[in-house]
Amino acid sequence: MAELFLRDRKICSRFSSFVMGIVNCTPDSFYEKSRGGSELAFRLIDEGAEILDIGGESTRPGSAYIDEEEEIRRIVPVIEEIRKKSSVPISVDSRKKRVMEAAFNAGADILNDISALEDDKDMALFAKEKDIPVILMHKRGTPVNMQSNLSYTDIVKEVGTYLKERALFAQSCGIKKEKIILDPGIGFSKNREQNLLLIEKASLLADGEYPVLIGLSDKTFIGEITGKDALNRGAGTIAADIAACLYGAEILRVHDVSSCVDSLAVLESFKSLMEFRKTTG
Repeated sequence: MAELFLRDRKICSRFSSFVMGIVNCTPDSFYEKSRGGSELAFRLIDEGAEILDIGGESTRPGSAYIDEEEEIRRIVPVIEEIRKKSSVPISVDSRKKRVMEAAFNAGADILNDISALEDDKDMALFAKEKDIPVILMHKRGTPVNMQSNLSYTDIVKEVGTYLKERALFAQSCGIKKEKIILDPGIGFSKNREQNLLLIEKASLLADGEYPVLIGLSDKTFIGEITGKDALNRGAGTIAADIAACLYGAEILRVHDVSSCVDSLAVLESFKSLMEFRKTTG
């Protein structure tokens, strides 16, 4: 089973991968059903989310960054409402130290930084000071231009090298190795074939030294494979999430928590059956 070290405790998933439910406190995230606040968060918890990922700034291709005050205004009240009723681990999808500080003070546990600690020079020291886990993601450029730079010689090697460099930077700032999680950034500066390769090699990224988060829900490459629009990629997403789990992803970041939990429960049943057969000959 997957495990994660928070600031004050270790948590374990009941599956091979944690299920991280997405709550986008934004008006423009590409998947409309992921937009919401505390009501959506509590529904995802009821469906089995083991971690919530709260974001106040859309990073879909073509989106523009927003100022930190607006980001704080969007996410902090949601975190505060969640904390009134639940101790579920909360991840915050932000690139800005002031946003993460406000979120932490409201009760958040984990930093999810799509810039891998590059955009705000104070972010790494804050994460070290508060002893919080950090998720470091690979991308190129900004959401406005990231899909115009898709040229790689060896996608797995290059993404893995970048992520390992950022992980070592985090450690040089005092962040503990066991608090570092890597995200290859599926759909960020990658095409369909590159995304598939990164999923297949999830367990090998950065020499397999760090847990890997994979976020696949309803993304463009699934639509390219299935021919479905963003609101009708559920079945394709389930298949992709199961593949990512089998290939070693320890956290699955998803919109549809209920379907992901059900599919992982079935997968674990088959794994248990296989283990039983091994032990009984």
